[in-house]
Amino acid sequence: QVQLVESGGGLVQPGGSLRLSCAASGSISIYAMGWYRQAPGKQRELVAGITSGERTNYADSVKGRFTISRDNAKNTVYLQMNNLKPEDTAVYYCMATYYEYDYWGQGTQVTVSS
Repeated sequence: QVQLVESGGGLVQPGGSLRLSCAASGSISIYAMGWYRQAPGKQRELVAGITSGERTNYADSVKGRFTISRDNAKNTVYLQMNNLKPEDTAVYYCMATYYEYDYWGQGTQVTVSS
């Protein structure tokens, strides 16, 4: 079992950047990791994922703007978000998955507004 804690959210103007971090309580090396987001009144959606082998995938809406990365030595996953748009406003959640096991963080709020 692994516990996940997200940080780095906040209020940013359109066009700005934020870097989210997801710190795990133990080793994440075997886990596929992902960042999800949920806006008010909408379903939770996958933003970006990274496998244990560091293959990445992105939602079409964030391709070219967001970058997911992992540092297994620090048990941390990152989401670099550039050129933020108001529609990126949501609670962002980190998730670790290994076979049938899924673990979620508590989320961090990202608000993009002028």
